[in-house]
Order: sequence, then structure tokens, then C-alpha cells
Amino acid sequence: MKHQKLETLPEISKRMSNVKLKSGVAESMLAKTLWHRGVRYRLNCRTLPGSPDIAITKYKIAVFIDGEFWHGQDWENKKKRLKRNREYWIEKIEENMARDKRNDAVLKETGWTVIHFWEKDVLKNLNVCIDTIIDLIQPYSGVDILPKSASETHLSLVAEPIVSYDVSNIKDS
Repeated sequence: MKHQKLETLPEISKRMSNVKLKSGVAESMLAKTLWHRGVRYRLNCRTLPGSPDIAITKYKIAVFIDGEFWHGQDWENKKKRLKRNREYWIEKIEENMARDKRNDAVLKETGWTVIHFWEKDVLKNLNVCIDTIIDLIQPYSGVDILPKSASETHLSLVAEPIVSYDVSNIKDS
């Protein structure tokens, strides 16, 4: 039987300090692509609840790119597999999820449309995520947005503000 080396508190602390909260690869890719398509925005807008990764203030659209672990994707299954410091992580992730819901509710109450993308979905399906945002803007924007990407696959939208999209099963072309 193989023994795993237990990490010390300083090792864990050093590893956790390397976790980026802002300007990750997915956020940068999404933001730069939106900018090139003519969409103007604010990054990590602190004046809004939850400091959205991208806030398209002209159209009141708040975009969050959520890390799968930190924001509880497939949480019920992942929670069962936690081994170390289980109580801490369950409390931490569930508080993150509750805070996301509170922030979304406040944004919606003030007329914002809220979109959550999983980080891996942005990395794997960037054009689908971009098209989703453009589809929300297009009815209000006139001609200042460049045409959609060549991607024929995009998500169908509903009329009310959207809380999250799961684009993991959509292939980007």
C-alpha cells in the first residue's frame, strides 16, 4: 500500500496562495474576445454585489466565471469524496454557493441579468459563451456589435434574467 505524504500547514498555505482570484486564463479569454467583438465592459466591478468578472454596464449584464471546486459544481458528488479537512471545505464551499445566490438575487432585483459560466466551459467552448452574451445584447445594441462567430451551436435563451449556463455538453465549432 502506497503512503501519501501529508502536507504541512506551510505547504498548504503556500499552495493556496497561488490560487488566483482574478484575471485567470478563462476570464482573460472571454474578456478579450468580447472586447474584439465590440463589447465594452468593466472587469471585477467592485461597485456591484459579488464583483462580477465582467460587468457590461450599458446592458446591465453581470458575467461570472466560476471555478468548479470553489463554487460547487456537482457538489453533492464531490462533497462525498473530500478526504482532508472535510468540515472546513464543506462549510467553505457551501458558504461560497450561498453568497453567490445572495449576490445574484441583489443583482436581479436591481435589473441586472446574471450569467455564470464554469471556468472549464469557457476554456472549452469560448465561442458558445461569447454567442450567449451577444445574444443577450443584440436586441438592444443596434449595429455596434460584430457578427456572431462561425459557430452554429449556441444556447437558446429564456426571456427572464439567467442565473447560470451549463455549456459543458455543447461542442464549439
